[in-house]
Amino acid sequence: MSPTLLVSMAAFALAASLSPGPVNLVALSAGMQRGFRHSLRHVTGATCGFTLLLISIGAVLQPLLAWPAVMTTIRWLGIGFLLYLAWSMALDDGYLTSRPLAVATFRRGALMQWLNPKAWMASAAGIGAFTSDGAVPGVALFALLFFPICYVSLAAWGALGAWLGRRLPEPRKVRWVNRSLALMLAASAMRLAVN
Repeated sequence: MSPTLLVSMAAFALAASLSPGPVNLVALSAGMQRGFRHSLRHVTGATCGFTLLLISIGAVLQPLLAWPAVMTTIRWLGIGFLLYLAWSMALDDGYLTSRPLAVATFRRGALMQWLNPKAWMASAAGIGAFTSDGAVPGVALFALLFFPICYVSLAAWGALGAWLGRRLPEPRKVRWVNRSLALMLAASAMRLAVN
């Protein structure tokens, strides 16, 4: 595989992983409320979930994406899940304690990717652009490249959240940020509903 193709794959992975989205907002919120180490639960789950989704689409699921009903189902499940996460964030009391944030778990991070239409579209676009018809070596290389880039990108959001958490220790300020993030998640869900 040419170095130019690897650089293109890496750039695609970075853009897809680092750009703001629901998964990143939850990493930010988890880092802010419970610290960087706690946010890594969500980061690890989301990275593993996305990588598994990428491999699954490359290996077997790509033909299913041609069926409108499949993408419609994924979209509506994703909208429901994003609204649930937004509601959970909005209800958080804002106290920075060791109490685990309900939305920032490994399992929910992974599930978020499988219910995130953006993740499905990024996976399908990446597989289509960088592998030849889902060939196993190309898909495997893309997944191996994507995993660390995705992990570091999401962890950066968790680190930013932890940094904010140290600067906004008052529950009132944390609640304000959480509700702002919840509003952004809900807006993201609503944008999916109208598209």
